[in-house]
Amino acid sequence: MTSFSGSPKLLKGGIVLIDPSTAQVQRIIALQYNPESLSRTLQVQGAGEGGDRSEALRLKGPAMETIKLDAEIDATDDMELGQATVADVGIAPQLAALETLLYPSSGQLTANHMLSSLGTLEILPMETALTLFVFGQSRVLPVRLTDFSVTEEAFDPSLNPIRAKVSIGMRVLTIDDVGFTHKAGSLFMSYLQQKEGLRARAQGGTLGTLGLTGIP
Repeated sequence: MTSFSGSPKLLKGGIVLIDPSTAQVQRIIALQYNPESLSRTLQVQGAGEGGDRSEALRLKGPAMETIKLDAEIDATDDMELGQATVADVGIAPQLAALETLLYPSSGQLTANHMLSSLGTLEILPMETALTLFVFGQSRVLPVRLTDFSVTEEAFDPSLNPIRAKVSIGMRVLTIDDVGFTHKAGSLFMSYLQQKEGLRARAQGGTLGTLGLTGIP
């Protein structure tokens, strides 16, 4: 029996690394399984938080949005198919692809060490690729990873991990972080405009629904 050809294609969430100057894609990490839930927290940036009553209704900038998710990685299917990499090192490559998002490259570390050894007075912090969290076509968010944890749950006879749960925390980068001209800034503005478009499609209520005939 064949599956219904008209079934919608299941999209996968994931992470894309791009060059912040050229927007050229450097690496794509697709999650093996989409998370069952996303936790999103928005923290307002109010201008009146210091007690100035005249600023109570003003906002200093976009809300600070953080995202948390749990993802699973399982090598069972690939082991049954005899996939060579899984047989050799389990899911270590998939874990390394995620973990190295939090590291400068070994080449960058070596270059900075050489500069320090030569007596360079000012060594700039190392710049990484721009990280995008993609969860559907309407959510392509510039993010900075803020925390990452792994629970390895099963191992092969050589102690390579073959099943793990990964928890990832991210903060959405806004124009406050990077400015309007940075690629991350334009992606954030597109994200905000999409939110505003969705707001326009929300069905509004009435005062009567709230038990009011007018504002007192």
